[in-house]
Amino acid sequence: MGKPDLGRLIAQTMAPPAEGRTIEVITGDILEAQRKGGEAVLTIGKCLIEAKDMLSHGEWLPWLAEKVGYSEKTAQNFMRLAREFSNPQAIADLGATKALKLLALPPDEREKFVADHNVIDMTTRQLEQAIRERDEAKAAAEQAAADQRTAEQARDKMAEDMRLLNASLAGVREDREQAMENVARLEAELADLKAKPVDVAVETVVDQAAIDKARADAIAEMQAKLDKAKEAAAKARDKQKQAEASVEVLKRSLEERDKSEKKAAIAGDKELTQFDVLFIQGQELANKMQGYLLKARGREDQTAAQDMEKAMKYLAEIFGRYAE
Repeated sequence: MGKPDLGRLIAQTMAPPAEGRTIEVITGDILEAQRKGGEAVLTIGKCLIEAKDMLSHGEWLPWLAEKVGYSEKTAQNFMRLAREFSNPQAIADLGATKALKLLALPPDEREKFVADHNVIDMTTRQLEQAIRERDEAKAAAEQAAADQRTAEQARDKMAEDMRLLNASLAGVREDREQAMENVARLEAELADLKAKPVDVAVETVVDQAAIDKARADAIAEMQAKLDKAKEAAAKARDKQKQAEASVEVLKRSLEERDKSEKKAAIAGDKELTQFDVLFIQGQELANKMQGYLLKARGREDQTAAQDMEKAMKYLAEIFGRYAE
């Protein structure tokens, strides 16, 4: 299905042409309207729509240039005025030049804009400036709203991160407590084992060397379990410290964000607001980087963790220099 001819559709919504109207009649109407000016601009636009619908393919541009002296762009402007302005008096009061400038505004905003800015008494340059200021103010408001949405989403994300970190910290603390209890239990068992003769199934063995060896083996096995339990407890302690540090960092970030928001709200500072958004995004990245670092520290091979630490320290040094 082909693209609908907008000119034809518009023409059909207007008053139908008189019986027998020809392109020559339409040309004469346009030339007469050109002499009148003012609200006749709408007549020109309507006649141009009528003519374009009537002319065959390839005849439109030559007719414009030869018969009515318009470029294609000028004709399009007149036709837009005819389509989008229904009040002839408004065109007469504003003039075609100002009316064309107002086409840059959404149709539902034009009347209010004209009333609010006293467009009739403006020069064309003043109107252009007013429209530009309106567009800039609208863009700034949209950007501010987008920044606000981004900030709110970032805050929600940070709050969720804080919830997850606190839950993780609780789990880490529980793991450490269990590890410490395991160490204490094994230490007590080892002390008890050392304090009394070994209780092993050696009733049929009367060789003292065998008994001593069995006792030493039992102590060594218990000591190995204790050493492994202490190692697990040390790792649990390190994980707890790291988790507590992550919670503290995120807590400070939330506090700093709240301070920045209050400052921005008081000062109405656009740069401060945007900086705050970037700060939050940077903090989120820092938290993710720390998460990867914690995972790398849990590996046997510490090479990756050491590289990550160097990179993060380098970033911290750069930000420190920027802040000086």
